[in-house]
Amino acid sequence: MPELPEVETVRRGLIPRMVGRRIARLTQRRKDLRVPLPSRFAEKLEGRTILAIDRRAKYLLLRLDVGETLVVHLGMSGRMTLHDAQSAAEHPFDRHDHVVFDLDDGWQVRFNDARRFGLMLLIPTEAVAEHKAFAGLGPEPLDELFDGPALAARLKGKRTPIKAALLDQKTLVGVGNIYACEALFLSGISPRRSAHTVQGVRAARLADAIKEVLLRSIDDGGSTLRDHVQPGGELGYFQTRFNVYDRSGAPCPTPDCGHLVTRLVQSGRSTFYCARCQR
Repeated sequence: MPELPEVETVRRGLIPRMVGRRIARLTQRRKDLRVPLPSRFAEKLEGRTILAIDRRAKYLLLRLDVGETLVVHLGMSGRMTLHDAQSAAEHPFDRHDHVVFDLDDGWQVRFNDARRFGLMLLIPTEAVAEHKAFAGLGPEPLDELFDGPALAARLKGKRTPIKAALLDQKTLVGVGNIYACEALFLSGISPRRSAHTVQGVRAARLADAIKEVLLRSIDDGGSTLRDHVQPGGELGYFQTRFNVYDRSGAPCPTPDCGHLVTRLVQSGRSTFYCARCQR
């Protein structure tokens, strides 16, 4: 599933082509994704200008000039790709191109989702924060106010393993499995450690590591393990920098450690870590 860095990479790639542009035509090539697409979808979006593209957790928020927000979730395999007039003509629609935005300057944006776990909602802008998709979400890890004390407060009293706590969107949004493993390695914290014990210095180390890992991945265009591509078609390459994720049996990258990266299953998800470096 695309995690925060992948969604942020998509957002940044779409902004130069979509913000300030009018949606000249919307083509809806199926009735639903994870849930039905909004009723009269094309009628409601055609002629609307996109004022901004924001992100909340793993959702893209396309702010429209009529006081509504188009909420997009990429699901497991979703991607949004850009095509100029020549590219669009040379590349016929793929069977998984489910929603197509033609902009007033001739550019085209295609929402492709092979597994159809994606989502598109149209919500009044002032009601977005209270919508059930967003109510109860935790803080943004890249927010300036997110730091060690803020993380410690979210973890206080939680008896689940710290890895599970980081994947809980009510604790913190957008981190996901890959980046939780990598941040725990950088901070030297075992994924088995009870979340409530991550306080003080440990929480500060972990908050810093989360920010570092996410920002590195954004700079690298995200992680392309299977489906993720940037809007311009480029692959992400943060996967080439993984320290522990998906490296079970490989030597720990810490100099002179001598241990191998271990894989364990927590809450149905693979966790990768060094049992010597992470306590």
